[in-house]
Order: sequence, then structure tokens, then C-alpha cells
Amino acid sequence: MREVVLGTAGHVDHGKTSLILALTGIDTDRLKEEKARGITIELGFAYLDLPCGHRLGIVDVPGHERFVKNMVAGASGIDLVAFVIAADEGVMPQTREHFEICRLLGVKRGLVVVTKKDLVDEEWLELVQEDIRAFLKGSFLDGAPMLTVSTVTGDGIGEVRAAIDRLVAASELAEAYGPFRLPVDRIFSMKGFGAVVTGTSISGRVAVGDEVTVYPAGLSGKIRGIQVHGQEVQEVEAGHRTAINVQGVDKEAIRRGDMLASPGCLLPSYMLDADFLYLSGNKKPLKNRTRVRVHLGTAEVMGRVVLLEDEEALPGTTGNVQLLLEEPVAVWPGDRYVVRSYSPVATIGGGAVLNGAPLKKRRRFRPENGELFQYYLDGVPEELACLHLRESGIAGLVFDELAVRVGQFGNRFKKLLAGPLSARRILLVDSDRQRMIEGSVYQGLKEKVEAVLAAYHAENPLKLGLAKEELRFRLHRRLDQRLFQYLLNDLVKAGAVVQEEAEIRLAGHQVSFKEDEESLRRDMEAFYAEAGLKAPTVKELLGRFEALSAARVREMLELLSRERKVVKITEELYFHAPALDELVAQVRSHCREGGELDAQVFKTMTGLTRKFSIPLLEYFDKIKLTIRVGDRRILRERQG
Repeated sequence: MREVVLGTAGHVDHGKTSLILALTGIDTDRLKEEKARGITIELGFAYLDLPCGHRLGIVDVPGHERFVKNMVAGASGIDLVAFVIAADEGVMPQTREHFEICRLLGVKRGLVVVTKKDLVDEEWLELVQEDIRAFLKGSFLDGAPMLTVSTVTGDGIGEVRAAIDRLVAASELAEAYGPFRLPVDRIFSMKGFGAVVTGTSISGRVAVGDEVTVYPAGLSGKIRGIQVHGQEVQEVEAGHRTAINVQGVDKEAIRRGDMLASPGCLLPSYMLDADFLYLSGNKKPLKNRTRVRVHLGTAEVMGRVVLLEDEEALPGTTGNVQLLLEEPVAVWPGDRYVVRSYSPVATIGGGAVLNGAPLKKRRRFRPENGELFQYYLDGVPEELACLHLRESGIAGLVFDELAVRVGQFGNRFKKLLAGPLSARRILLVDSDRQRMIEGSVYQGLKEKVEAVLAAYHAENPLKLGLAKEELRFRLHRRLDQRLFQYLLNDLVKAGAVVQEEAEIRLAGHQVSFKEDEESLRRDMEAFYAEAGLKAPTVKELLGRFEALSAARVREMLELLSRERKVVKITEELYFHAPALDELVAQVRSHCREGGELDAQVFKTMTGLTRKFSIPLLEYFDKIKLTIRVGDRRILRERQG
């Protein structure tokens, strides 16, 4: 059953731990220092079985200003808050800071508990309650149940328990969707068992024997055991306070703030796109690139706030930002964060992560930033998928990478992609690796292919087409081979380009000649026709047409070869095609009658020297006219 998590919040020494003890019988202060000083330093945990049938997980957070970062870690992922205010002191500095943290973390429901009622008279108690209502007016706790208690006498404890029961019974307890995630708040080792991590699971479910990954380091391990509130279980789902024994990962390799999660469900990043609320209680504007403390889940990371639309943020305003972090984090879109100033340390703002792994740094004051962040805020999965693929360009993204960026997974995400795929807004260009590319990016590639070929044809009118690999390089030196082949197949199928062996040309391209080029073409063909089987070498050809550049002569020779006016035997030897065809027929006839051919017989038959005879005999083998057996050649067709 999905467990609801309640967290406490409030100023130091306002009775949060005592309240939990009175409600559950569990003392959440476990450290010697906490006992000695009488204050909560680390997170504490308890549970309460309610009449409605649900077990309530309880997180006790520190109230002292020095330990607010621990409070933030505990408040991440809570469903309800018990906002604790002492009757003898009322609203205090950490009361305000804890309230802002709960608001920034997206807590929506809770109750207010006024403690230490035994220390004040009724008139004072009423004044304090009135002051609290004024403080909470217009907030998520405006109108929330407010109860007064004494943990010394027990007065009001039953009413608090009943109010919590009603809140939990009215909660929507749908299982948090997606892969398993657990922000690590404590790590220790048990002799004979290895590393144990604890935290409150915030999505998905996991079972003993499952593989897990420690993010952002990417360390892999296997679950050896699971405990929930001290009891061994085989499986745990979102909302449970959990201890997990991880096999295969050293305790020293795991840190508080890491995320234990299903493999492949997170992308570590040093950058986050986010919305940002700069709290109205701040006394001065926040400058661009201010160094701050960023709290995400149980992690605290130093970073800088890049204001994308303003030179500075004024108190009480919201804006679009990119957080540049000094260490990588692994989060999902929608995760909440809190920002605290570097020094002196105080909570100054926060908001929601909109993109947990941006592909690039955002440039400030760009019009496209507004459109980009509107896509984020609209939160339409199909549009977000297209957006992330568009930003990835020709590299595209594989299915799992795209799923993490959108925050949708498995079959649900496949169904969401069906529409864009059928409309060709997204193209699956590599089915083996599930790599996709966005439609407009793909269309741009197609247009570039046609532009590159058109320019090549204009510069090289005598060449039929561009070499396939040269075309790929001209499009982009890192263009994926499979995407390139998909692109070519698509263009060939559409009739836009023609592929002939390893050359690509536009479908409408024809070799065109100027008058002098036509003259050269005739002269070269006549030169080879006159030579017959005693063909000139390329060097001799260049000497014959020495008035022309070597490049131009070679270009025309390639054209004659493509038209099969001449046939290439080696890099230096081309033969006139009719003469070579006649020789092929002569060799075939001789072998059929005599059965074999050797170099001497061939020389006698043709009158050719070794300069021509050896390359020609090897050419016959190459075109599979003959097959060599020792020093002899026989007709290959007889071997079939």
C-alpha cells in the first residue's frame, strides 16, 4: 500500500520531536549529541498506524538554523507537513524559513500544531493562533486544521492524531509513476552485509534481487535486502521510509545526496533549466551568476544562478534560469529545489526543475528562451519530446535518453510517441538502437543533401555524381552512418537523388558539355580507338594533351570510363571498350576450344608485351572471365 509521508517543520525547540514521541512512542533523536543538547541535528524517522488503515511515515527535521540543510533534505518528498509553532514564542525566524522551504518544495497540504499550550494562558494562546493565521493567510496552509497540544500533559494529542487520519484518508494515494528512485540521506555498513543506504523512496518500486544504479557516479549494484521501518520486506514502493542493502558497491563510494535508482533512468548533468522564485523576504536583488547553495533531494551542491531574462532578480519575482553546478546531479523534470545563499546562509528561493539535462548552455536575452520555457511549463509530453530532439540536432536521442528528458517511461511513453512518429514529426532512423531525430532537423538534412549536390554539379559539370562518403563528410563530419543511409534511402525512394554504386547525384542531373569539352571528348576517344590494344598510359595521355590541365584530362577520362567508351584496367591503363570487348570474345573462344591460356600463349595470340598482357590477364580474372590455376588460366564459366 502506498505510504503517506508526513514531515515536521518549525523553529528550534518548538517541540517537533516531542510531538512525534507523543503521537508514536518513538524517539527520533538517536544521536548522543542530540540527547545531550536537547535539539535535533540529523533527520529522525518514525511511523504511525492510523485508523483509516494506512501507515504514516514521519520525518522529523532539525529546527536550528545551522541544520536547515538537513531540514531541506528531510522535507523533500513529503506529502503532508505538520507545521509546529510553540505557544510561548509564536512565529520565529526558522518558522518563516521552514515555511518558505515547504512552499518551494511544492508541499500542498498539512496541519498546524501549536505546542506547549501548558506554558501559556487561554488569552495568550488565542492571540498566538490569531497571529499564526495572519502569517499563513493566502498560503497552502490557509484554512488548514490548527490544533493546540501539550506533550507534557497529553492534552490535544488525540485530536492531532484524528486530524492526521482525516488528511491521510482524503489523500490521493496513486502510486508514484516511473522507475524507482530513492534520495540517499544516510549510508552505513553492516558486518557481513556491506553498504546500507536509507531514504524515502519517491517513485516506482524495487524488489530484492533487482539491479540498481547509484547516481550521479553511475555505480551498479544489486539489492540484497530491504527493510521498511525495521521490518524485512521483499519489495518497496514509493512513499516508504526504506533501508536498502546494496551489494557490489562500497560504502565509501556512496554519498549523502546520491540517488539510488533503476538503471538507465537518470542522466547526470552539471546544468539544469528551471523556473525560479526569488522570495519576497529577501532584502536586496539577486545578481546574475550569484554563487549559491542548491538543494535537490538530499543533495547540497554549489552552483551559480544564470538569469536568462534580467540583469538581476528583484525580491518576490519569478523568472527562467539555468543553474550551473559545480558537481553533477541526477534529477527528473518536475523535481523541486531550494536555493540558499552562500554566505551568510539563508533560504532565498527555489522552484521546479524543467530540464534535468540540458544539451547546452543557454544564452541570455534570447527570444527563443521564452518559447523554450513555455514548452517546459505547458508540459505536453509529445511536444517536449520534439523539443528535446530538435535541440539534439543531427545526433538525435535514443529512446531511453529521450524518456529521461521528458520524464515518461516504458509503454506509456511509446504510446505517447506513436502520434509524432506517424506524422513524421519524429523519425526512427535506427531501429536497432532506437535512435530518433526530429522532423524539421531531418528535413533540413534532406535540403542540405540537395544543396550540396546542386553545388557540386555546378562546380563539376563533367562528373556524374559525388562520392558517397564525400557527401556524408560535406553534410557533417560526424553524421552517423545509419542516419546517412536512412536519409539516402529516403531520398532515392522519393526520386530526389540517384545512387549508382558509390556515387550520388541529383535525379535531374545530366553531364553537359561546352563546345571545347565536346571536342576534347571526341579527340580522347579517337586517341584510344586508334591505339587499340596498345593503349597509352595515363602519363602518355597527359603528354598527348599537354596544353590542358592534368585535372581536366583526368576528369574527361573518368567520364569516358563511366560512359564505357574506355575501360579502366589499372590506375594507369585504360583500353578502348570495343577493342577490349573483341579481345574478351577472342579469349573466350580460345579457352572453349583449347581449354586453357597462359601468358606465353596470350602474348603469341595478341602480339602484346608484358606491359599490357599481365594487367589484361589479371583483369580477366577480376571480371570472372577466367580463373587462375597455377600458371594457367581456364574459362571460369566451365567451372560453374
